[in-house]
Amino acid sequence: MPVALLSCQALTKTHHTRPLFAGVSFGIEEQDRVGLIGPNGAGKSTLLRILAGEEKPDSGTVAPRKGVRMVYVPQEEALPQNQTVEETLHAALASTGYDTTEKQLLVEMAIAQASFPDANQRVEHLSGGWRKRLAISHALIQEPDLLLLDEPTNHLDLDGVLWLEELLAGLSCAALFISHDRVFLENVATRIIELNPAYDGGCLMSDGAYSDFLEKREAYLERQVQRQQSLAGVVRREIEWLRRGAKARTTKAKGRIDQAGELIRELGDLKQRNTIAQSSVAEIAFSASGRQTKEMVVLSGVAKSLGGRQLFQDVSATISPKRRIGLVGPNGSGKTTLLRLLTGEILPDSGSVKRADNLHIVWFEQDRSTLNQNVPLKDALSPNSDNVQYRGGTLHVSGYAKRFLFRSEQLTQPVHTLSGGEQARLLIAKLMLQPADMLILDEPTNDLDIPSLEVLEEGLTSFPGAVVLVTHDRYLLESVSTEILGILEDGTVRLFADYEQYQNVRSALRESQNQPVVVALPKAQNNSSNTPSTARVSLTSAERRELANIETTIAEAEKAVGEWETALAHPNIAADPQKLQGAWNQLEIAKARVTELYSRWEELEEKQSAFRGT
Repeated sequence: MPVALLSCQALTKTHHTRPLFAGVSFGIEEQDRVGLIGPNGAGKSTLLRILAGEEKPDSGTVAPRKGVRMVYVPQEEALPQNQTVEETLHAALASTGYDTTEKQLLVEMAIAQASFPDANQRVEHLSGGWRKRLAISHALIQEPDLLLLDEPTNHLDLDGVLWLEELLAGLSCAALFISHDRVFLENVATRIIELNPAYDGGCLMSDGAYSDFLEKREAYLERQVQRQQSLAGVVRREIEWLRRGAKARTTKAKGRIDQAGELIRELGDLKQRNTIAQSSVAEIAFSASGRQTKEMVVLSGVAKSLGGRQLFQDVSATISPKRRIGLVGPNGSGKTTLLRLLTGEILPDSGSVKRADNLHIVWFEQDRSTLNQNVPLKDALSPNSDNVQYRGGTLHVSGYAKRFLFRSEQLTQPVHTLSGGEQARLLIAKLMLQPADMLILDEPTNDLDIPSLEVLEEGLTSFPGAVVLVTHDRYLLESVSTEILGILEDGTVRLFADYEQYQNVRSALRESQNQPVVVALPKAQNNSSNTPSTARVSLTSAERRELANIETTIAEAEKAVGEWETALAHPNIAADPQKLQGAWNQLEIAKARVTELYSRWEELEEKQSAFRGT
């Protein structure tokens, strides 16, 4: 029987006099992986903070099982900036009962599991994606019974999202996570909870994957509409009966009057919920300039370095109307740099970028730096007027804001009071006022709810100009892109039919790079002076130093093997399948390192002996 970790009963919360949710009840059991979804402003992050004990509900109860350990990872990670990756992970174990050796083993396993390239790098120098990995690793190393994650895929590149998927799918603890990534939800979640006032009780729950939830939600909303239609007929008859002058002279008549009142209230609630269900979608349609230029941007043999490191080279591509290019690559591969080259903000080191004359480019930047956080929403949309010019017409700013689900009272509120999703919608609303030849979108999906994502897809696919899209949302990437421009680890950039083809090429490239180097030794009887022989080549100075120190290096590698063998026998690791698998993987890596070192030692000895003629 599954064991309940936490149960919530009739949770209600209001924010600045506006109800977020009311009467929400659900439970979480061991090994649940619950995806929490809902429209922006529904209170998902607030609910997570309530579960974590960082906020109090207005009413209702949260009852965790006695002794249950919950660890919460917010959207913005609160990590000490002056600590290294390793120090941050050690700090998470400070209050545990592990000894020094055990702590070090756990930290090394966490570093290996998250594939940190440098454990001594300070947090302040990590990219957003690596900070997110560190925050999640920091939470998991504390061995929670329930892991609470608020938008864990934000700031992760596609590789990071795949890493997180695999990590969560193999968890031994339960997890509740907020996400709008539909592929991620499909691959990871075992249950979906949607927080939405369109449902009776404030939420809808469904066991199974996200696709199962979609079927259940469609059936639920259809039944709710049918119930409204059926109830409307009943209420109409009851109102007619009341109008005939019914008096509560008998118990029966009084009961019918009370029942009519309840039916009228129920019908009102149904109408309100069905209206919410039908109207909670932003209207997203970008303004096109109508330009017919066949070649908007042409890149020829473009290369670019940053900080002395080659990002990419020999990039050639043509961007023309109706081409929708998905730009993908690992974190740090230069995606944003390539976008800046397209706009002319920076110049290439070599090659050329040719842009059509008077090209109108609209750029959605992921850091939202163009939003003035201190001005009211109205001024952010229309600084000098009560009206906006949109697609050849004039709209009042309040009507335009309503298209993006902003309420009238929000028009006077500063931008910084808006949620992340609302700020994303605001930025899209501002960009839509600018006629464009080409749209460049750098991670536009961060904080957008699923209904907004679906409408964004429609807006991008119907846009007649060119689109260049950077996103970690695979569903959006596949549905919008007509082709993929992929940056590979060797710095080459190629066009691919789809993201799957790009990943297959990357996998093949990694496999070829990991193939063992075959050392061709000279044949024993070959003394031909016409054939160059490696047997007569002396060791380089670097190789001589390597040979002098290799015994010490091997001893250290063999020591690491012994430590991981000891770790495998430790009760705390042997009892946890996830830790056991991690320790076993590290042992295999350590053993492979020893084998590699012995082979290298033999290679260097043979080369030295051959040169000496022995």
